[in-house]
Amino acid sequence: MSNKAKQYDAPKEGMAGLYIYRDSMLGSALKKDVWVNDNCVGETAPKVFFYTEVEGGKKHKLSTESEFSPNDLFLETEAGKHYFVEQYIKMGVMVGGANLELVSEDKGKKAIKPLKLAIQGTCSK
Repeated sequence: MSNKAKQYDAPKEGMAGLYIYRDSMLGSALKKDVWVNDNCVGETAPKVFFYTEVEGGKKHKLSTESEFSPNDLFLETEAGKHYFVEQYIKMGVMVGGANLELVSEDKGKKAIKPLKLAIQGTCSK
């Protein structure tokens, strides 16, 4: 399934493809939840990515668990396109937090090439 997701086939009609990945070793012991529109996508770890599809032509809320409260990224999608979002760990007061950043398609494809597709649907919170 991991290789299939890396073929970048066109999303289903009216949908946009969303890749969320984490490739940094900083905070490698930390697992952080990711949600799209308040629905659990899964718990990230280093060297994994998630792939999901969202409705095109809409604004979507992507959230990640952080030290004190979730950090959100709002993304307006276009049907038929792929979007790449990097989750990165940042230093916190007590424990590392996480944030999300939209990256270019080229950077995203290069980053997920060595990563493994994670199993969706399990969040710790």
